[in-house]
Amino acid sequence: MSDDGHEQTGHGGVPSRQRRRFPGISSRAYEHPADRSALVALRKLSGFDTVFKALSALLPERSLRLLFLSDSVRVSEQQFAHLNVMLLDACYILDLEKVPPMYVNQDPQPNAMCIGLDEPVIVVTTGLVELLDEEEMRAVVGHEVGHALSGHAVYRTILLFLTSLAVRVAWIPLGNLAIMAIVTALREWFRKSELSADRAGLLVGQDVQASMRGLMKIAGGNHLHEMNVDAFLQQAEEYESSGDLRDSVLKILNVLPRSHPFTTVRAAELKKWSQSRDFQRLMDGHYPRRSEDKDTSVSDSFRESASHYANHVKTSKDPLMKLVSDLADGAGDLGSRMRRGFGGFAGPPPSEGGSPKDTPPREED
Repeated sequence: MSDDGHEQTGHGGVPSRQRRRFPGISSRAYEHPADRSALVALRKLSGFDTVFKALSALLPERSLRLLFLSDSVRVSEQQFAHLNVMLLDACYILDLEKVPPMYVNQDPQPNAMCIGLDEPVIVVTTGLVELLDEEEMRAVVGHEVGHALSGHAVYRTILLFLTSLAVRVAWIPLGNLAIMAIVTALREWFRKSELSADRAGLLVGQDVQASMRGLMKIAGGNHLHEMNVDAFLQQAEEYESSGDLRDSVLKILNVLPRSHPFTTVRAAELKKWSQSRDFQRLMDGHYPRRSEDKDTSVSDSFRESASHYANHVKTSKDPLMKLVSDLADGAGDLGSRMRRGFGGFAGPPPSEGGSPKDTPPREED
């Protein structure tokens, strides 16, 4: 691995073990197609630009920075030095020249975030620091640096502010509905952005097993000897494919209030990407550069995202997605398939003495 130009980046140390660096890498190299499409859709949301500009002036970002400075521990050579090395390492590998400030906040809940409008700030909780080992934590730091490189911190900050605001104005029916519409759109985008940041974490750590372990421990705690990565990934397979249309609807309802995808889903998505041709090409040094970002086409991004979604629907084992795919291919009768999917809600089948019009349609082979 070459260290050329390392001293000009302002980073204090090179990676602690032999890993590939990605000079000039664009966030497009690791962004999940759904992240890009959701972000474009978010910006197309009626009135969002107006709200964004207004909030940018209103958000108490300076107050937030002062709060972290006064009531958290700033990572440096003197404090949490091992995290400081990881932060410099991650910025070096992803070629992020300006190292964002990083704070450790006292909170037993394992969590990390990257927020800020003008400049990103990374915050990790003591619960996370105590839960993960060095390589697992390295992936998390890379995850947050990926958020910073992608510009996700801006929208994360607005999401936090609007979620808090929605609670305060819950008594105003129309005002609350308008805010919650934007919050819902932001959450949908942010769930997709987490998949992108997971990929950035893998590019920094370059240890897929460590990334898997970290996600598994976030789900099940510090009992690694009681857990198994393959079994954990099997849960994701079962989650996607089991059940009927009722379960598909329940999955949607369960994920709507969340800002992050479920951990098993994140693990499965990351594992799949680590085995893809795109990841291998990236590791071989073939990736888009930031210098080319200005030449990218929004329509091309939409087409790529549309292709991703179409392929996802076609290959998904989720009952609802399979129904959509079959209908798109002209297979079966919609009414018949919907009744079979939601059969549990319809009660017992009619008796043999029922009239012909009450008899369920005959299933085709």
